[in-house]
Amino acid sequence: MKYKDVLALAKEKINEAKAPFRAKEMSKKAELEVCKLESTIADREQKIHELSSEYPVDFYKLISALDDLELTRRRKEQFEQIITEMFG
Repeated sequence: MKYKDVLALAKEKINEAKAPFRAKEMSKKAELEVCKLESTIADREQKIHELSSEYPVDFYKLISALDDLELTRRRKEQFEQIITEMFG
């Protein structure tokens, strides 16, 4: 066996050994993103409460805030679905 083939084989084995750790790392990164989104959701809900209690109510800002909240919730759901599908 040629030396370059042995080196290539060694790299494959190293990558195989690293695979579980890399998968766990990516899983944790995705979970961190979910936590960030949950924090953003809480902030946006607070903003909606503030906007709806103002006088006069700026309906366009309120609608925009509601849209942002729903988009963030959807992203959170998608992250959770990805985590479930990719990492069990």
